[in-house]
Amino acid sequence: MEISIPSKVQTVLSALRARGYEAYIVGGCVRDSILGREPEDWDITTSASPGEIKKCFSKTVDTGIQHGTVTVLVGGEGFEVTTYRIDGDYRDGRHPSSVTFTSSLAEDLRRRDFTINAMAYSPESGLVDLFGGQEDLKNGVIRAVGDPEERFGEDALRMMRAVRFAAQLGYSIDEGTREAIRKLSSSLSRISAERIRVELVKTLLSDHPGMLRDMVRLGMTAVFLPELDRCMETPQHNPHHAYSVGEHIIRSVESSEADSTVRLAMLLHDIAKPLCRTTDEAGIDHFKGHAEMGAQLAGQILRRLRFDNDTRDRVVRLVRWHDLRPEETQRAVRHAAVRISPELFGRWILVKRADTLAQSLYLRDAKLSQIDTWERLYQEISSAGQALSLKDLSVTGRDLIEAGKKPGKELGDLLALLLEDVLDHPEHNTREYLLARALSPAPEQNILCEVQAPQDKR
Repeated sequence: MEISIPSKVQTVLSALRARGYEAYIVGGCVRDSILGREPEDWDITTSASPGEIKKCFSKTVDTGIQHGTVTVLVGGEGFEVTTYRIDGDYRDGRHPSSVTFTSSLAEDLRRRDFTINAMAYSPESGLVDLFGGQEDLKNGVIRAVGDPEERFGEDALRMMRAVRFAAQLGYSIDEGTREAIRKLSSSLSRISAERIRVELVKTLLSDHPGMLRDMVRLGMTAVFLPELDRCMETPQHNPHHAYSVGEHIIRSVESSEADSTVRLAMLLHDIAKPLCRTTDEAGIDHFKGHAEMGAQLAGQILRRLRFDNDTRDRVVRLVRWHDLRPEETQRAVRHAAVRISPELFGRWILVKRADTLAQSLYLRDAKLSQIDTWERLYQEISSAGQALSLKDLSVTGRDLIEAGKKPGKELGDLLALLLEDVLDHPEHNTREYLLARALSPAPEQNILCEVQAPQDKR
């Protein structure tokens, strides 16, 4: 096997070998190269100690020198070079308590997580595959290196990484590896929310986000997202649904666009249904109020997983309005876009479509047709440049102050009234009309209230 190595990476390898040291590309870049993918990073492992690495190059950065990693700069680009090492005990389930440098490539590869990530390559030596990584790539299997319980005991996050790699590559997880995850999944409680968040998002954005089911089955979500486990156990006896709440959620994620905001919204859109479920005399389940309660719960979950404020605000807003069903008119769509936020309306359409595709076939064609109509109407509104926010109005607060209005809350209320008028009548968005309306004795008169778009009461 021959792997094409970028010239800058080859420069690092050659410089180390010229000094008498072993040097290989290792890990994900080898895996991706074998799969015909473009590696994101090129990691290098070597028999040289950190001090010896630094002597080989004019520009280096001590990235993680206590763990043997030095970043070598070549033409302004950095490459991590790490000394062969043996990790000590992982007392906190994440970091080795000590690191011992070794001259053995085999010992270094033995400490890595999965066989597909435990291969090394150099042009001189070819592929070094001591644990069957190439065969597992061929068979589509994620398998821990050596004893899986030992690997996961070293770093519990590797359990989530197993599912994430399976989701990204479309692979299955080796049965022995699965059993070790099932046995040790509770140890994820020792992992920081930030690290869990990263792996969860990567899984959601993969080509096979349905691998979330394995996170549930193997006990991982019980640690960081127990709300999803409750959803898996909650039935939906309702004509609009064919699956449990949890299965519907996962199917909606699978049906959605690979956008982080949208897929997080699908993950959480029905998360409060177990708390809102009632059953009527006919045996039909209802979940009234689940959207608003879900928005509150989604905010708590996203905060718990340390998502940034911007992501949290976008997802919560989509969860809150995911059941909104405006009339099929431009006027209703304008009001809906303001309620949801014009910036999020396109994603709201994606949410509605994914939600519908994960329901039963009951009225599906009619629902999808309605979604298509909302999308078309919004495109017409956008193309016409119709106002959907205060900044789109033809007058500003300064204009009203210059016309004699006083600054303060009443001025803000007046601008809101003018926006309501323009949402109902886009042709009113002219400076002349709005100033005349604002300066009239009772500007609130004849301004229609916001459209009360019905919400799904299922």
